[in-house]
Amino acid sequence: MATLSDDLWLVTIVAYLVAMLAYAAEYAFVNRPTRAGSASLRQIFSMRQAPELAGVSVGAAGAPPPDPGLPTGPPAEDESPTGWRALGRFSWVALGLLVVAALAHLATTVTRGLAAERLPFANMYEYALSATLIAVVAWFVILFRHPGIRHLSLYLALVNVLLIGAAGVIAYTPVEPLMPALDSHWFAIHIAAAAFASAAFLIGFVTTLMYLLRRGYENGRRGFPFTLAARIPTAATVERLSFGMHAFGFPIWTFAVAAGAIWAEASWGRYWGWDPKETWAFITWVIYAAYLHGRATPSVKRTVVAGLAILGFLTLMMNLFGVNLGFESLHSYA
Repeated sequence: MATLSDDLWLVTIVAYLVAMLAYAAEYAFVNRPTRAGSASLRQIFSMRQAPELAGVSVGAAGAPPPDPGLPTGPPAEDESPTGWRALGRFSWVALGLLVVAALAHLATTVTRGLAAERLPFANMYEYALSATLIAVVAWFVILFRHPGIRHLSLYLALVNVLLIGAAGVIAYTPVEPLMPALDSHWFAIHIAAAAFASAAFLIGFVTTLMYLLRRGYENGRRGFPFTLAARIPTAATVERLSFGMHAFGFPIWTFAVAAGAIWAEASWGRYWGWDPKETWAFITWVIYAAYLHGRATPSVKRTVVAGLAILGFLTLMMNLFGVNLGFESLHSYA
């Protein structure tokens, strides 16, 4: 079973690459957008939601003030058509290939867990497999509700290839029994919570990057890499999606840090010891807290908020790869 999981890891990488190429081809050549498509997209992502959810305050006249960080003026005409009926045959092919990649990813993770006879969370390689799998499943849920953002699947597939590939190349660990320090009911609770939060932050990171590119594109920048955002939804749309993922992931990450402290007290006799992994988990928490605070403050530009989101994800990757590979830690088993 362990050998099968290792073989399926390579299948997963190739499948995501093929899906990424299919989305790139659709992005470049298929389903040229129309003005009607743009109108449909704006209706789906209208600002009829509660003002506090959008992160702005309501003035005396009942209308939200202009966002200091988002471009003004009419949206660009080159947005993707929306609605499942608007998808062409090649769009369905690209989506089908992404589903195949996700199924291969699922098989890789499940067979790894079966081989180890435990949840696949015990080391950096398994954690990366699980967190990216949760991210792609969450992405399918988002796509089901908002198919007009399907072009972002290209970039999610790319990030999955990079993370899963890096985990397999530099962090691979053979299947082994669970260490005594991990043999606790907190094993599933703490690490599952961290994996779900990491998945939300991963999607938030991808959408934040695309927000910055789309914002530049809407402001008239037509050079590389801003042209990569020519056919994704408006900057405001992508930014709201990014905010939603971060707002969802932050309380889960908070719970994961608290659960880890409780587990540390049970295993090592102290709740917090400023171990490198604990320290970087706290740094990540502080940065994402600053992101949410900035997002709720109308005077803070959205570009500053986006910078905090990117910085938060970089600290998350530092905690996953850098701490495990470069620091002496009580979490060295990871």
